[in-house]
Amino acid sequence: MTGAERVCTFLEEAQVYYLATVEGDQPRVRPFGTEMVYEGKLYIQTGKIKPVSKQLAANPKAEICAFANGAWVRIAGKLLDDDRREVKVAMLEKYPNLRRMYDPDDGNTQVLYFENAEATFSSFTAPAETVKL
Repeated sequence: MTGAERVCTFLEEAQVYYLATVEGDQPRVRPFGTEMVYEGKLYIQTGKIKPVSKQLAANPKAEICAFANGAWVRIAGKLLDDDRREVKVAMLEKYPNLRRMYDPDDGNTQVLYFENAEATFSSFTAPAETVKL
């Protein structure tokens, strides 16, 4: 299992993760629940009209944190936009409930992937382990 697959599996188990971005000098954190591995990269999804999209355009450095089964993962790296239709379709196929709000051709659906990222798995009972994405 690759690092991206391992992280994606953990995020799926957690169901909700928290994405941190920066707006000016203010950190911003919000819950997310979309993730997938596509072409070996970890992707998330949002809408271009949302503040998170604008924050990532201004500063692509971001972190994700999730907790499941007594352990947590922190993923740090750059989230970059992938405007290809096929990756949007793949995300919406994985999350068909999003089709009420998003469409691959709506000009709003945005998928982003982590570049130069590291994920650190931690718990209170085992040493931390870091994997590259």
